[in-house]
Amino acid sequence: MKALIAPRLGGPDELEVADLPDPSAPGAGEVVVAVSHVGLNFHDTLVVSGSHVVRPEPPFSPGSEYAGTVVAVGSGVSSPAVGDRVAGNEEYGCAREFVTARADRVTVLPADVSSLDAATVLVTYATAFHALVQRADVRPGETVVVLGAAGGVGSAAVDVADLLGARVLAGASTAERARSAAGRGASAVFDYSGDAKQRIKDLTDGRGADVVFDPVGGALTDSAVRALGWGGRLLVVGFASGEIPAVKLNLPLVKGASLVGVFFGEFVRRDRRRHEQNLTTIFRWSSAGKLRPYVHDVLPLEEGAGAYAALAGGAATGKIVLTVGQ
Repeated sequence: MKALIAPRLGGPDELEVADLPDPSAPGAGEVVVAVSHVGLNFHDTLVVSGSHVVRPEPPFSPGSEYAGTVVAVGSGVSSPAVGDRVAGNEEYGCAREFVTARADRVTVLPADVSSLDAATVLVTYATAFHALVQRADVRPGETVVVLGAAGGVGSAAVDVADLLGARVLAGASTAERARSAAGRGASAVFDYSGDAKQRIKDLTDGRGADVVFDPVGGALTDSAVRALGWGGRLLVVGFASGEIPAVKLNLPLVKGASLVGVFFGEFVRRDRRRHEQNLTTIFRWSSAGKLRPYVHDVLPLEEGAGAYAALAGGAATGKIVLTVGQ
């Protein structure tokens, strides 16, 4: 099989396509999936560089979400069955023609959700949903500020917050990237290249945000905490800026605010039942045409290194998907 491989830890330029042996027969409780699409996520670039908390030993394949068709099942597996279209996510290892996975880590797709759509929404929308529903308990009418709204998980958060009935303010690093979030359910868009705290305060008539969804980190987080209203919640989703911020704890104290961690991968491991319930809602929204995933590009596996370079360098707006075996 063909696979995108990181032979050593480093940047996307280290990635290469290699021929590997086809997978052996699945073990007990496992399935083999012929992959058709791989969704790329920013955290994949951190795994490849060796700067993620998950640090696999090279060589390994990047890629944390995929969709395809089950081609073999191991003993004790009642579902999925051979021929079922499924989607799944792992910390890494998905950018290849075949993935062997535990049967309880794949989800059978509804007939009206395409494999491309599944690979587009599985991780980003499930992360946003978990963050906004389980971690922040967003209520209709609350104001949710989404930072990094032009990226994959940020654009998903705009959609989810809107569907939850929140007033959404979408922020991005430049005016051009902010405009890409317009028309996606946001009440207003803004760029935070200047005074982000003041922009948020102005857009909330001085009240501040109820929730800030922050996948960016760095210096922007300090502004986001200062822009929270009373009882606000800052969702710590990631550090796309490359800098892990230090927060002055007097700020959440005087605001009665909360700093809430969002570790999607660990949530999936610890509470698979809740995750499946979340996916049921997400795929129902997808079937009804309520989701608006922004796809920056769909590229063949052979162009994976360039695709990851675009993602790591901030050149991508929205989601990049690789096609496999097509």
